[in-house]
Amino acid sequence: MTILTRLTGMAIGPALALAALLLCLPASAQEKSASLALYDGPDRSQKILSAAKAEGALTLYTTLAASNLRALIDPFEKKYGIKVMIWRAPTEKVLQRTLAEADAGRYEVDVIHFGSPQLEALHRENILQQVKSPVFGELMAGAVPAHREWAATILQLYVEAYNTTKVKKEDLPKTYQDLTDPKWKGKLSIESGAWPWFATLVQDMGEEKGLKLFRGMVATNGMSSRQGESLLTNLVAAGEIPLVLTVYHHMPEVAKSKGAPIEWFALKPSIARANGIGIARHAPHPNAALLFYDYMLAADGAQKIFSAIGYVPTNAKLPSTLPADMRIKLVDPVLVLDQVDKWSKLFDDILIKQQ
Repeated sequence: MTILTRLTGMAIGPALALAALLLCLPASAQEKSASLALYDGPDRSQKILSAAKAEGALTLYTTLAASNLRALIDPFEKKYGIKVMIWRAPTEKVLQRTLAEADAGRYEVDVIHFGSPQLEALHRENILQQVKSPVFGELMAGAVPAHREWAATILQLYVEAYNTTKVKKEDLPKTYQDLTDPKWKGKLSIESGAWPWFATLVQDMGEEKGLKLFRGMVATNGMSSRQGESLLTNLVAAGEIPLVLTVYHHMPEVAKSKGAPIEWFALKPSIARANGIGIARHAPHPNAALLFYDYMLAADGAQKIFSAIGYVPTNAKLPSTLPADMRIKLVDPVLVLDQVDKWSKLFDDILIKQQ
């Protein structure tokens, strides 16, 4: 089974067939797809804006929450007069559609915004366009891979959350080792698909030490699991689960703002998964796509909006709302693609099947 089959849940034509298809395209189509993405002259901004306005529109495939899309898109459309046509779906659906259209030689999408492992998969399938952007210099370390075919826009930061009526703040664990204390028996939960968090954390601890710690934690205290960070957040807020190890940090913040007895904290290191943006190699509107790409990464563009609606932006020019002593470790999308079998099995065997 290929990694793309595992990521999408469907069979995809081999990469070699796709590469052959791309080589058969007329030279003019290939040149159009390159656009101004690699141009770095002093008049870059003016050239991109002029070409983007001539195109007038772009198509975005994304997994971003529907409730947040207008806050992000409306300012771009108002500023530049360029229409953004949106197709939103869950991660596997966006990946399936992008791959299937490319495999069929139908180039409809301009920009894709979703998880970094899926963007890395599109890079491997030769679907994304390399970009040179001056905004890259403003982003946090690790936000742009060496091939520069996508860039991280936001971090989905995993944190721990607890019900404040079930757990006292002074009793919270200070380290992951503290979770092996028998006082946590029957009180711990985890998201059932959080194996990239597990793999990244265990590797940071040292594989042998990390696996031993989690085996001991589960043997002593057990571990329940649920599917979906939103569900887990709701269950903690309702008091059904006292403490959860893996929810995204903005979720308990939202629940708390609505009066729920929930709070989050962060054990070190804090694991984060990046979402990012890439431009299709054969984008129908390559220059409008490039203008939108820069907007999504710029501190005075979408990045400040991401921050305002509770996400962790990757542009380091913006002031951080996170604790100053938080140590963040990014999930490696290459690890997710290349070691899915190993780490998903270890996660299931240690944390899920023992329930």
